[in-house]
Amino acid sequence: MIELIKETVTASANETEAVAKEFALSLCKDMENISYGNIFLALYGDVGVGKTVFVRGLASVICPDEFVQSPTYALVNEYRGKYRICHYDMYRITSEDDLESTGFYDYENCIIVAEWCENIPFAIPDNYYRVEISKIDDGCSRNIKIEKITE
Repeated sequence: MIELIKETVTASANETEAVAKEFALSLCKDMENISYGNIFLALYGDVGVGKTVFVRGLASVICPDEFVQSPTYALVNEYRGKYRICHYDMYRITSEDDLESTGFYDYENCIIVAEWCENIPFAIPDNYYRVEISKIDDGCSRNIKIEKITE
């Protein structure tokens, strides 16, 4: 089942962060209601569309004292706050073995946010949030679509 949570257009990085901040509040409520397990956010979008900007907005609410940067070379950045966020970049992941070597399956009781989920369709759980960010023709604006996917 697919539930549309929000679809909106933003005109700046600050507006993209604001959308993520609003969404972060609902993620906190979700975390309060689970006793064990992860919340998974699958981020989709081309290079430079604002995936890390979106994560920065999430973290500003959930882990406000953390500095968020792209995990491109580290593969995963962990942010601690009210809840733990594990921020992945799957751009270089090409197989299940590659993914396992990152410690991906070892994280528990956290919000996993993964960029470039196009590369890991085999690892996306049955229940997750899909966040798709795409450029609009003017080059500055972004369309952000957030869906909740459940089996």
